[in-house]
Amino acid sequence: MTGVCGCCGALRPRYKRLVDNIFPEDPEDGLVKANMEKLTFYALSAPEKLDRIGAYLSERLSRDVARHRYGYVCIAMEALDQLLMACHCQSINLFVESFLKMVRKLLEADKPNLQILGTNSFVKFANIEEDTPSYHRSYDFFVSRFSEMCHSNYEDPDIRTKIRMAGIKGLQGVVRKTVNDELQANIWDPQHMDKIVPSLLFNLQLTDSRVRSPSPLQASEKERESPAKLTERCFRELLGRAAYGNIKNAVTPVLMHLDNHSLWEGKTFAVRCFKIIMYSIQSQHSHLVIQQLLGHVDANSKSSATVRAGIVEVLLEAAGIAASGSVGPTVLEVFNTLLRHLRLSVDYELTGSYNCTNIGTKIIKEHEERQLQEAVIRTIGSFANTLPTYQRSEVMLFIMGKIPIPGMHPMLPSTGSGPEGNRMIQVMLLKSLRQVTCGFQTTNMLTALPNSFLDPLLSFALLEDAEIRLLVLEILVSLIDRHNNLPKFSTIFIISDISVLKLKVDKCSRQDNLFMKKHAQHLYRHIYLCSKEQSSVQPHFEKLYSLLALISMELANEEVVVDLIRVALALQDLALSSEEMLPVYSRCAVHALSSAYLNLISQLTTVPAFCQHVHEVIEMRQKESPCLLPEDVFIENPKIPKTLEKLEGELLFQQAKITEVLGGSGYNTERLATPYVPQFTDEDRLSKRKSVGETISLQVEVESRNSPEKEEVNENMKIYNPYNQVDSVGMEEQEKEHRRQVVEKFQKAPFEEIAAHCGARATMLQSKLNQIFEITIRPPPSPSGTITSSYGQTQSRSVPVYEMKFPDLCVY
Repeated sequence: MTGVCGCCGALRPRYKRLVDNIFPEDPEDGLVKANMEKLTFYALSAPEKLDRIGAYLSERLSRDVARHRYGYVCIAMEALDQLLMACHCQSINLFVESFLKMVRKLLEADKPNLQILGTNSFVKFANIEEDTPSYHRSYDFFVSRFSEMCHSNYEDPDIRTKIRMAGIKGLQGVVRKTVNDELQANIWDPQHMDKIVPSLLFNLQLTDSRVRSPSPLQASEKERESPAKLTERCFRELLGRAAYGNIKNAVTPVLMHLDNHSLWEGKTFAVRCFKIIMYSIQSQHSHLVIQQLLGHVDANSKSSATVRAGIVEVLLEAAGIAASGSVGPTVLEVFNTLLRHLRLSVDYELTGSYNCTNIGTKIIKEHEERQLQEAVIRTIGSFANTLPTYQRSEVMLFIMGKIPIPGMHPMLPSTGSGPEGNRMIQVMLLKSLRQVTCGFQTTNMLTALPNSFLDPLLSFALLEDAEIRLLVLEILVSLIDRHNNLPKFSTIFIISDISVLKLKVDKCSRQDNLFMKKHAQHLYRHIYLCSKEQSSVQPHFEKLYSLLALISMELANEEVVVDLIRVALALQDLALSSEEMLPVYSRCAVHALSSAYLNLISQLTTVPAFCQHVHEVIEMRQKESPCLLPEDVFIENPKIPKTLEKLEGELLFQQAKITEVLGGSGYNTERLATPYVPQFTDEDRLSKRKSVGETISLQVEVESRNSPEKEEVNENMKIYNPYNQVDSVGMEEQEKEHRRQVVEKFQKAPFEEIAAHCGARATMLQSKLNQIFEITIRPPPSPSGTITSSYGQTQSRSVPVYEMKFPDLCVY
């Protein structure tokens, strides 16, 4: 029998004999290297036999796995790996099929060591660049199996870590093998991404404290890394290979994973994930991620405030990373979405609950909504910082158009929240605008800040709400500060030498001169009116001081300097006036504001006599009335007397003296000698209105002023002369009295009387229109000529068009 076996063995095919010879009698001896070299040489010499070699090795491996002869299994896989690395002929595709079949057999085994062995062989195969394409190869099983290994719950923590890391490496190998080969199965399909991405994110969550890495004594340097680090590297590689059309399929599973595991609320992991995404994808694709995040905010509009805040925080981080490419082509749509959710959050906060389709009515936590609102506002500012100046101007106009402004933009639709809802929307949108204007710098203020933006913004400075006025002042200061001088004027104080501030002052450009020529009086008027508001406190006066100082350095020419000095002196007169009924604190604060600014402007003008006069008044106040200086007013506990005695003489800045000393330096003495008087307009009254009745009355008042009875008064107002103080005061008193009567009528008169009054006006208007129509609209001339009436008068006979007889030449 021995001879017969030997004879039969000699008759076996040579490739089988070569394969059998690589296996030693004792598997612990490992692969017989000399025989392996012969097998490799034979495979290279006869590539047509390669597929048979692979099939036979696969057959032996399957048999060894079934018999639990794991030593021979390792030898077979080592031989396959060496053959795979050595052979690149056209017949390798058939050999690869046998190889993948064996890898699959190992991955299906229950033994962790076999699974890890199969994974390592697959990773080696994935790194090989094949010379010939494969049209029918499928990797669906490997994606599923490797994803399953990433979620392994094996009892032994060390083995569990090894299995998970093997699964991560396997997924990395699948991606490398398929991502750039158009003939392979599309790894970017949702069916694959929905397995790969969650598996990676599951391991990315695991920290070194929760998952034990292999022992340093038992593992190589490369194997000592944790699953989280390996996953991050694999995730970055996956995203780095994503093309334009694949970004959505790669990001959508991330959003779903964060939703399913409630990971938005913690923010930390969600922010980490999207930092990896934004840094890994190609920069020109950044806006696609931003758009998906915005869409996800919309999809979670009924979720809790913490979830929405988490998504917005991720948006904030992503926008900062993506820089100029973050917004993409739809700039205003990004801001529109954020503003819509800001408005939605305000509605939720005011109503206290909202209806959810799945769980019914949900109670709102006010502090969580506030956190969300602040996150949205910061995100708006982050996006704005990525935009060029011209686009930021557009965004500023866009936000301004969303703010409900009395007399300009309509109030928002009623949501049951009433006026408080409109006020909160105004505050939130102004905060958003403040974020957008932060760091805004432009060389041409005239084009960057058109009337459509400045007029509604300044109208807010006239509202009685102190918070809104402060926001407006902060926005104005941010817009005007182009040389970062603002931090030097954050507090009001008397400084003896402004050179220590190291201010950056540039010569006023032509565009700045045009801007001030157009808007200076509006700015002065609003500064004056803000100062007289009784609800103004220290932050308001500090911003007013900053605004005056920045105008002096950024936009000032000789005429502007003169007007600013007039405004400062007018503020002093305002504090002295008994008609305004200002409280003592407001009087002292206005005096302190005026003194601090005159001290600054006197040193900026560098006129010694002017500086000396200001210095003398300040010294006198320090001795006799320190409550008129900022050091005693703008502190935590203001040193304010109960009553303020009448001030005169050396305690006050003298307009005549200032006019005299500045006139000697070439300033316009005639303008300096004229006290500044702000001109009140309809805008002031409309901004101050408090009720619907007052709104209607003021609108009727404006109409009545345009009637024939008031024509003469209107003409007088059009030629208003600021130098004629007596006439202007009389006219202002008449206006106040007329306004009071109209308001009182609409507030106290019965509804029927108001309706009859408005109806009579409408009837009169209609009759006038009918008269105009009768004069201007006549019947068309008739081809049949004229007819004679019974009184002998000729009349035009109106004939319908279809009965007219036209000459033949007119018909075609």
